[in-house]
Amino acid sequence: MKRLLFTILIILVLPLLYQLTPTEVLKLKVFDYLVPKQDPSGYFTILNITEEDIDREGGWPIPRQRLGEIHKEIMDAGAMGVGWVVSFPHPDRFGGDRFFADSFKHGTSILASFEYPNQIYPKTVGTVIKGPDVGGMLSKGVVQNTYNLRTNYIQEGISAAPTDLDNLVRRIPLLLKTPDGYVSSFGTEVLKVLTGAKTYIITTNDNGIQEILVRGIPPVKTDNLGRKWISWVDTPQTDLQEMNVAGKFVFLGITAPGIMPQIATPVGLLEPHKIQAALSESILIENSPRIPEWSLAAEIVIFGIFVSLTWLVIHYLSIVKGVSLVIILLFTTSFLEAYSVSKGVLLDFTWTFICQVLISTIAFYLSYKKQHKLRQQIKKQFEHYLDPRQVKELQDNPDLLKLGGEKRYCTFLFTDVRGFTSLSETLEPEEVTEIMNKALTVQVNAVQKLGGMTDKFIGDAGMFIFNAPLDLDNHEEKAVQAAIDIRKGMAEANLGIEIGIGVNTGYAVIGNMGSDTRFDYSAIGDAVNTAARLESATKEAGVDILIGEATIKKTQNGVFHKKIYVKGKKKPLKVYTIKKEL
Repeated sequence: MKRLLFTILIILVLPLLYQLTPTEVLKLKVFDYLVPKQDPSGYFTILNITEEDIDREGGWPIPRQRLGEIHKEIMDAGAMGVGWVVSFPHPDRFGGDRFFADSFKHGTSILASFEYPNQIYPKTVGTVIKGPDVGGMLSKGVVQNTYNLRTNYIQEGISAAPTDLDNLVRRIPLLLKTPDGYVSSFGTEVLKVLTGAKTYIITTNDNGIQEILVRGIPPVKTDNLGRKWISWVDTPQTDLQEMNVAGKFVFLGITAPGIMPQIATPVGLLEPHKIQAALSESILIENSPRIPEWSLAAEIVIFGIFVSLTWLVIHYLSIVKGVSLVIILLFTTSFLEAYSVSKGVLLDFTWTFICQVLISTIAFYLSYKKQHKLRQQIKKQFEHYLDPRQVKELQDNPDLLKLGGEKRYCTFLFTDVRGFTSLSETLEPEEVTEIMNKALTVQVNAVQKLGGMTDKFIGDAGMFIFNAPLDLDNHEEKAVQAAIDIRKGMAEANLGIEIGIGVNTGYAVIGNMGSDTRFDYSAIGDAVNTAARLESATKEAGVDILIGEATIKKTQNGVFHKKIYVKGKKKPLKVYTIKKEL
């Protein structure tokens, strides 16, 4: 069993150790569900240039001079600045680039450049690295904006949106690495410009980036690649007609179909300017979610603890108690994950939860199989020796039965048919068998009616136990009554034979007796032997029932007969009998 448990645990922990795609995708989906919705910071707004706006301007591309006018209108409406998340890789055909660039002098504004493989690397930004120079996500290169727009008063940031295993955008690098240094994502460059900071301070260790600091805002915790988990807040949106931008930094982009790509996120398809706005919002959110570098170690520890506890609970407790505790463990696992995520620490215990269900199912099955086997064993051993109701009670409560052996205080009843030898000599074997079956049936019925157990038959002799395997109140009195009922039943059956009965009470070892391959539930001990000796002594004593002293003390029946010597006893025993009714 221990080997099986070890094997199962190893198999189940492999997806955690190797971060297999299905479990990683599951982890991401769970985080999507659990990450709490945050309120917007109030510093930003999103301005959408819609399809209707483009139709009014005569189609796309809108002349750059007109874009310059729109820029000035936004600033005149009280905006803190404008982030143009739009690509301008080619010169304006109407020659409006200079006018558009000059409009940026009237406020803090930023242009986006878009990642494209095997293109040039953008200009690096100022950084101070505290720790080893390791970590960071490599830039693929960018499609730069036209030269006419790249002036010393126009800031640029990369509109990067790398995807996870399921092709959804959740984590965006605050800084990207190039052979020359670091370049900033659009959303982080916005914050640096707004705070007037000149550099980024990057804290690292041997595992990579730990946090990034922009002067004027708290340090931003990241993963070792410098990525920030996005909180998808509902940043206010406006358009050119409404122009509700006063006191806000504006993320401007195009929502008209076919111009800018839509990017898949956990909250649906979004345009690049909305994603960069979400990045800036996420940087300012307190307790913003992150996956710490020690997350895998924590997940493995939680996995080992809770899965092992689940196994132990099911394996060592009853099914009813086990199910209750497993439900509590599953609830605890779910609560721990939800609580950690609510505090901004993305720890995934989903696989632990699934494995708890799997391991408990396996354990339930093995436990059921074991109990079923035990029930069948109980039925096989006792169906012929106990009342059916007693057999069912043992099956339903196997803990009541200690098959391995126990010391119990019981009353033992032995019977033996007198004259069996002569009977067998005068009758045909079939007739003898019929008479003996009737005689034994009388004995079994009398014993089982009073809660006793039929232990065994040896030829014409029978052994019966009271107070095993189930507890039986007043077992001494019931054994004596069984002896009286057997005497009466034999007389009524008129089988032409007599019977001797010995009854004695005392301690004996009761359980499975025999070899490894063949055994029976029985009893051994001095009290058992004495009961057998009393039955043998009935003929010599001239009575059909002899009862030991310990039994008589607990019953009102029986009268003193005499003292007799029995085999194995040095001192005579006081024995009692039951007088026959006239």
